[in-house]
Amino acid sequence: MIIAKVFQSFSRYLNITYPIPSLLQREIGRFPHLVVKFSPGPRSAFFFVTTKACDISAQKVRMPPKKRKADDEVEKSDDSKQKKVEDPENGSNDSKQTKTERTESNPIPEDANTLEPSTEKKSESGETWNLKISSWNVNGLRAWVKKDGFNFLKLDDPDILCFQETKCNEKSLPKECHIDGYHSYWHEAEQAGYAGTGIMSKVKPLNVTYGIGCDKHDKEGRVITAEYEKFYLVTSYVPNAGKKLVRLEYRGEWDKDFRSYLEDLDKKKPVILCGDLNVAHQEIDLANPKSNRNKTAGFTDQERQGFTDLLEAGFIDSYRHLYPEKTAEYSFWTYMMNARAKNTGWRLDYFVLSEKLQPSLCDSVIRTKVFGSDHCPITLFLAL
Repeated sequence: MIIAKVFQSFSRYLNITYPIPSLLQREIGRFPHLVVKFSPGPRSAFFFVTTKACDISAQKVRMPPKKRKADDEVEKSDDSKQKKVEDPENGSNDSKQTKTERTESNPIPEDANTLEPSTEKKSESGETWNLKISSWNVNGLRAWVKKDGFNFLKLDDPDILCFQETKCNEKSLPKECHIDGYHSYWHEAEQAGYAGTGIMSKVKPLNVTYGIGCDKHDKEGRVITAEYEKFYLVTSYVPNAGKKLVRLEYRGEWDKDFRSYLEDLDKKKPVILCGDLNVAHQEIDLANPKSNRNKTAGFTDQERQGFTDLLEAGFIDSYRHLYPEKTAEYSFWTYMMNARAKNTGWRLDYFVLSEKLQPSLCDSVIRTKVFGSDHCPITLFLAL
């Protein structure tokens, strides 16, 4: 006996979407072995029962015409549609919204160094790199591990690998995260399954701190700072302004306090900031700037100005410093609308350096052909 307990289940097999009365009147007659029963009560439901096997899919059922969404309709990103954990302040995740437009594919530049684990480029003084740092928003560490994410670590062999949006506490870390030769540090959000950052380093840091010393910002596991002999490394998953920009005011507070934190560090040692900074600074940092400006988190004038203020405080965007006019290289693509195949993306992930480190900069690479998340990893090469 085959039982389709819920109407939606039955309609899925029939490939129709008529309301129940229409279904009973127009469609049931096509299945002579089908009996319809009704179960009354507060959770009433129709039951469709057949005692004879039949190939429902073979029946010809006409579908009502589908309505096509307007080309300029704002679509929710994979974060808001697929993730179950909600943002504690706005009821949705740190989601990126993208406007769907009639845009052609954006080919990735042919000279993009996306797969090679090294670079031939040298520093301003002609020195070869001796420090390699990679950073990746993995959109859930456990899911990333199931996608063989650690193959990237084995092949890329960075001196330091930083993670954002780990979404798990230290107790629930996958066993694969314990790798010989790396010291690991993890910072989790108070809310389980939300945000979170991590660092894996071949060289043990002199000191590791968590957060920025501000209670209103340090409950979501967004910052880890590792002190080394010649620099501070800060990895961050910057708060998103949220759906309908409901968290934009808080984002402004974060930008100001985080900048002050980095400036204080920079007075002691040069700073390397990496991570998902949740802003596309310039128009060339996203595929569709006009339709997203001041409508979508990550591309409001306020957020962009916040990043400008950081640079003016004595820091450089390492990628844009080396490639000031390069286009169509992004680090995030929504899972929807076949965005990654079309390269309709955003550059949200950065290595930001103290100006003091500029002479040591060899290369800053976006690894656009490395998969495993809705973000791709980025890599920094320094000669220190």
